[in-house]
Amino acid sequence: MGMCGEKCAKDYTFSREDQDAYAISSYERARTAVEAGYFTDVVPVEVPMGRKGTVTIDKDEEPFSVDLERLPSLRPAFDRQTGTVTAANASSLNDGAAALVLMTEKEARARGIPAVARLLGWGDAEQDPVDFTTTPSLAVPVALEHARLSLGDVEYHEINEAFSVVALANMHLMGLSHDRVNVMGGAVALGHPIGMSGARILGTLLDVLRLNDATIGCASICNGGGGASAIVLERLT
Repeated sequence: MGMCGEKCAKDYTFSREDQDAYAISSYERARTAVEAGYFTDVVPVEVPMGRKGTVTIDKDEEPFSVDLERLPSLRPAFDRQTGTVTAANASSLNDGAAALVLMTEKEARARGIPAVARLLGWGDAEQDPVDFTTTPSLAVPVALEHARLSLGDVEYHEINEAFSVVALANMHLMGLSHDRVNVMGGAVALGHPIGMSGARILGTLLDVLRLNDATIGCASICNGGGGASAIVLERLT
């Protein structure tokens, strides 16, 4: 998949500097959000450390683990000669888990559970696996059509940052402003735990909508097989 990221960078002429600048912004946004206490959905976890006792992890460590001044000096991770994708401008490797509760409006009312959001639409798309990096730009319109909304109705986007170039390319293809995309950082700074990222970006999107008093958001994520999925949400509380 790393070489697919390299292909995407070449296809859309995103330089090493473009990708590093995006990665730095992801880390800076994530640090700001963590320090402000914005990730309200993070559940503290107690980790046994043997003789050192137990350590409580109550905030994400990854955003603070990188020296941003050294980021431009890292060697390419996949194409050693002319590559532009590095370990720092790609998603970091992390452990994590996430959970969501989904039910019908009728069931929520019957149980007296206040819903935080309504799922308005969803969609999937696919293309050649080598171009998986840009498939979110195909899935988002499908989800918007299902929701009977237009791209202009979406106030904030979460696009999973498998690589910095994934976000850069999809913002370019959909004409999105970075001011409205991954505003609390993304997978480059927060990590991309396998099996968790889709739920994570939905939770982050809900936080973003709430903190900015916004209503409509869209989350999209690619997969290594050439596909992508997107969901459109309406914040209720």
